[in-house]
Amino acid sequence: MSTSSVSKGCFVFKPSAKKQKTASLEDHFIQGCEGAENSEIRFKLCQDLWDKIKINTEVLQDELNRKILDSLLDFTRKCSSTRQHSDWASQMRASEIPTAALVLGVNVPDHDMTFQSLSELLQQSVTPHVASVQAKECGALKHLMKRVLERLMGTVVTVDDEEEEEAEQTSTQLHKSVHCSLSTLCDWYNTKTKKSSSGTPGKKRSSPVRDDPQQPPVVIIFKDLEAFNPRVLQDFILICSRYIERLPLMFIFGIATSPSTIQHMLPHSVSSLLCIELFQSLSCTQHLATVIDKLILTPQFPFKLNGKVMQVLISIFLYHDFSVRNFIKGVKLALLEHFHSQPLSVLCCRKKEAVLNVMQLSQSDLERIRHLPSFKRYVDKQEAQEQMNLLTDDTHLKEVCQKLIKDLRKYHKNYYPVLRCLHTLTSSLPRYPLGKQIRELHLICLEKSVWENEDYHTAMKLVKMLAKDELISLLQRCVEILQPVKAKKMKSTLVQLEELLAKFKQLDTVAAETPPCVEDCLTSPVKNLQKKTDLFQLQKTLLEMNESRRAKKLSPFEVLRNEALDFIDGLVKSHLPPPESQTLYEVCYYSSSAAVRRHLNATPRTSIQAALSTPYYYLQNESLKTEDGTVSNAAPDICIAYKLHLECGRLINLYDWLEAYATVVSSAEGNNPDSDNFGKVDEVKHARFIRAVSELEFLGFIKSTKQKTDHVARLTWGGC
Repeated sequence: MSTSSVSKGCFVFKPSAKKQKTASLEDHFIQGCEGAENSEIRFKLCQDLWDKIKINTEVLQDELNRKILDSLLDFTRKCSSTRQHSDWASQMRASEIPTAALVLGVNVPDHDMTFQSLSELLQQSVTPHVASVQAKECGALKHLMKRVLERLMGTVVTVDDEEEEEAEQTSTQLHKSVHCSLSTLCDWYNTKTKKSSSGTPGKKRSSPVRDDPQQPPVVIIFKDLEAFNPRVLQDFILICSRYIERLPLMFIFGIATSPSTIQHMLPHSVSSLLCIELFQSLSCTQHLATVIDKLILTPQFPFKLNGKVMQVLISIFLYHDFSVRNFIKGVKLALLEHFHSQPLSVLCCRKKEAVLNVMQLSQSDLERIRHLPSFKRYVDKQEAQEQMNLLTDDTHLKEVCQKLIKDLRKYHKNYYPVLRCLHTLTSSLPRYPLGKQIRELHLICLEKSVWENEDYHTAMKLVKMLAKDELISLLQRCVEILQPVKAKKMKSTLVQLEELLAKFKQLDTVAAETPPCVEDCLTSPVKNLQKKTDLFQLQKTLLEMNESRRAKKLSPFEVLRNEALDFIDGLVKSHLPPPESQTLYEVCYYSSSAAVRRHLNATPRTSIQAALSTPYYYLQNESLKTEDGTVSNAAPDICIAYKLHLECGRLINLYDWLEAYATVVSSAEGNNPDSDNFGKVDEVKHARFIRAVSELEFLGFIKSTKQKTDHVARLTWGGC
């Protein structure tokens, strides 16, 4: 498109009316998807499964936060009713502001969700006047005041130094803006409360304004208290304390570290103006344990994570951010990657749908099943004729796959109850041989057969040392775990366990009688020891004592205890083999821990070094392509400067670096190497070099040093 004009000007070309089609989520999923023939079905299954997980997660988080949120709501109601009481001034000083110190823990990414739920509940049941502020938007007192007033009043608020700018705006904008002060907020609040009280039909009240129940509190939430400027916070509290008689203010402090933060940030003269009550939320580790228990350790969702992926997600949680929200995002990423990269994930759904989808598998999908490692192991265990049918007959293979999918579902239904029973028996043992949390035991079971682990044998020995009452109570808890399970094998297991418990309870009514012959066998060698004897006789007597101890009958409790432990050991060996032992486990289990780590626990410096060393793969410019791994002289300036700095030691001479850079750039410009101007530094090259060095310093590769003024220090080593 072009135009011509007598004079120079700026011409506007409107875009065509045809709108470009925006790619949907399904289009992004299908693009580059493995096994594109069933990608639409997999996308629908993935979306449906994630919707179910998301709904369950939200319900679970509401239940976990319900106690602390209900406590905060009760606190705000109590403070509001106390203020409206006639003797409020005698119960609380006029300058005292009700303050809730909410300790949420260091899992800062999860705080937004908690504060959002708190704000919604406050607005629904206590007061419509709620304002939330963050430290990054309140660097000065005027900014804090402005944010609070704007979010409470829903209008534009002008600050003193902005009056000149506001004067240049239109009259309508000036009419909507209000002055930034708490007096303005008081007037607005009085207007609002009068409207609400006059608009409510009913009997006229002769009580004073303070007794009016139509005066909801004004709640200000400080989301990240530690990040606020202490001086700004102090001044704001001092100003608010002057208006507490006119305005029912209430503060909520979001604290990530410790309640002592308030004492460190506020002097006594300021903190004494607050009536502080402490609220402690559920710890993030308990929150994670509940999420894993309800979302991961359940047969409700067919999608599963293998041991390495679980370990990556838990490690990121424990060693990086303690964020349950980010853990759930990691599960979502694994779910998306599984359905995108595994064509057989079309069978990762409910049992009825999976059985129907098996019959719809294409020839290529059946070949993929035949190449699965777990299916190859299954084929090797079959007879020769069966092996031939599985490898050649597609119809027979589909029938077998239906049976294997059902067996995999049965495995999951039996695995999790037995896992909980084993955790119940071992979680209170000394030194926790199989872990204190159920996720630790689950990781052990995912890696290999748990009964082959030395810690398992140690745990069984410690269980044998438990007292009768302790063992009975643990077995009773196992019965409670198995009662709601509907699987047939678990029902028969429940009956056997209840019979064992009944036998334990009958021990108290049955008198244990010790046979006299055993006592004689035990005492006769002792009597022989009292006689005068030689070395041979002593040795013979000791051997008789040892044999008598071996021949000693076990007590009824010991016999029953061994029977119970053998029963538990049989359950473990039957129902807790690792998932890799199950045929077609690849359909439901996501195993690419490297992909999860690359997306969630990225290494920015490595990525930057790779981009600076190989710019061709990022810019896709053919002139930058090299075969020997070197950087082309036509590369961006920062790439050339980075490659040259890799050839230097700890200290880099800036002048030598500039000359080397000028030589490379002159070569890229096609100058004659024999000419006098080749490699000479002009103003343009000098400016480009300074910009490249500044960018490298900003990225953290170099820094200025006081050792030599014309040198810079190199900060990274082992570049790509």
